Amino acid sequence: METTKTETQQVTNKETKKISTRVMVGAGMLAAVACVLQYLEFPIPLMPPFIKFDFSDLPALIGAFAYGPVTGILIELIKNLIHCAVSQSATVGELSNFILGASFALTAGLIYKHKKSKKNALIGGLAGALVMGLVSVPSNYFVVYPFYYNFMPEETVLAAYQAILPGMKSIIQSLLVFNLPFTIVKGLICVVITMFIYKPLSRILKG
Repeated sequence: METTKTETQQVTNKETKKISTRVMVGAGMLAAVACVLQYLEFPIPLMPPFIKFDFSDLPALIGAFAYGPVTGILIELIKNLIHCAVSQSATVGELSNFILGASFALTAGLIYKHKKSKKNALIGGLAGALVMGLVSVPSNYFVVYPFYYNFMPEETVLAAYQAILPGMKSIIQSLLVFNLPFTIVKGLICVVITMFIYKPLSRILKG
């Protein structure tokens, strides 16, 4: 009987190690894709030129669904640590990107983890996009933009918004009118893509 217990424990340990290795490899692949996507950013019409769009939060969302919210956060962390090497904002932009991406992956991953279904994946993704949008306002107002003011006066930043919508009276108003919906839409686009590609990808990621 003792031998049987030992053999069972050995099999369990092997399976656990196998799963851990699979998660590490899968998360590493997703982080690598996220790094590449972060470089493929492009400007958006009707937005100030310093606000650009990229799909780098997509792999973190997929990772949060496949392996859990902590893995999604780690993918965001790895992506931004690597991008710090070419940072044009003394890593302030990467810090903000991590905060937003982590809030997105954490929210979506926690909801999906509670009950793994297509409906919950959609609900989690929508909630994550909303939370990321809400977090973007204080993140930009208190972290990113004060750094930019060292090189670009606040009036110049505000003028970039006013060039698109003259009625903007302050930075906080501009963030609510422009950055908040932009960030939510960015998250929603990642959610839509994930809903189409997650099922076939999950077979590969989970082995």
